Amino acid sequence: MDLAAQIQQLEQFQGDGKQKVLTMYLNTDPADPEQQGGKWKINFKNTMRNFEKYLQESNDTAEMQRFQRIKQKVTDYMDQHELDLRKGVIIIATADEHIWFTVRVQVRLQTDIYWQETPVLDQLRAIKENYPKTGIILVQTNQVKIIESEMNEVEDTTVYELDMASEDWRRQHGTQKTKGDMQLGEHNLEADQFQNRYEANRYRWFKRIAPKLDKHAKAGAWEQIVVMGEADATNAVLEQMQKPVDIVMQKNMLDHEAHKVLDAVFGA
Repeated sequence: MDLAAQIQQLEQFQGDGKQKVLTMYLNTDPADPEQQGGKWKINFKNTMRNFEKYLQESNDTAEMQRFQRIKQKVTDYMDQHELDLRKGVIIIATADEHIWFTVRVQVRLQTDIYWQETPVLDQLRAIKENYPKTGIILVQTNQVKIIESEMNEVEDTTVYELDMASEDWRRQHGTQKTKGDMQLGEHNLEADQFQNRYEANRYRWFKRIAPKLDKHAKAGAWEQIVVMGEADATNAVLEQMQKPVDIVMQKNMLDHEAHKVLDAVFGA
């Protein structure tokens, strides 16, 4: 998702008295003690009921009908995705479907629901600022993994492995597991032999993959670059990449699950 473009489009919407927009930020985080027992359902139903009560008192039949159309669409959406709501749900919508923006996020939200002429974008902007499009480059002696994320979600993962025969980096395909440092294709070099070769050649090896990393950064429009790994490998990558690196973490997490890597970068 290009969140910046979505926010820009939403900012341009200006309703009139006849066309209002529903903005909903709903905390559905099952790990939140305040959300135990599906409390989000109660918050959602109570807020919808309060809006309907207000509209009944205003005697605006047309607005009530528009609101009820949106309420039904949002209710259907929540029912459809109830088993996978993640930590939060954001819905911004109009009755005529000129706007229908929905996203389930791995970010805890503050529950707020609005019915007014313009979308309320404060929490969406905060997510954009705190969880930008990020390329996380995890490096080991003979492997590089790239995790691309936005909004604290993994969008893509790419793994390169050094072919010791050609000294070229080859992209892995399919679901094969990454190999450890000492499983180097058909060569299976002894630890001391490989370490000596690594010390002598690491800058040249990482110089060969640096253009691939820069290309990923450009293609993915990364707003933030993180390099993570042991000191010698991260320093070699930093010296060879053209794109500026924002964060360096001297921690070896290449074999960890992607969501754990995100937790390390952005905080659990």
